[in-house]
Amino acid sequence: MPGKRVRTEEFIISGDQLVAKVKEILHGGNIRRITIKDAGGETLIEVPLTLGVVGAILLPVWAAIGAIAALVVKLKIVVEKIEEDAGEDQPGT
Repeated sequence: MPGKRVRTEEFIISGDQLVAKVKEILHGGNIRRITIKDAGGETLIEVPLTLGVVGAILLPVWAAIGAIAALVVKLKIVVEKIEEDAGEDQPGT
């Protein structure tokens, strides 16, 4: 994908912070995928996101995230973001 790259970020949080952190991440934009893992690194839920996925489609996902938050004490959120490469393909800038 010329001009774009995927960057991964990881956040370690407690279960009671999960929903608020996911909302914060989604408001940041350009999210490709969110993966929530337990303290041992086991994947609990993986949510692929596209630009058009919002609103009612995410309601079952929010319910699952809320249930995970209630059951797990320590979590890791792995976020894949799509970033534009700044100026690499633009000669003279």
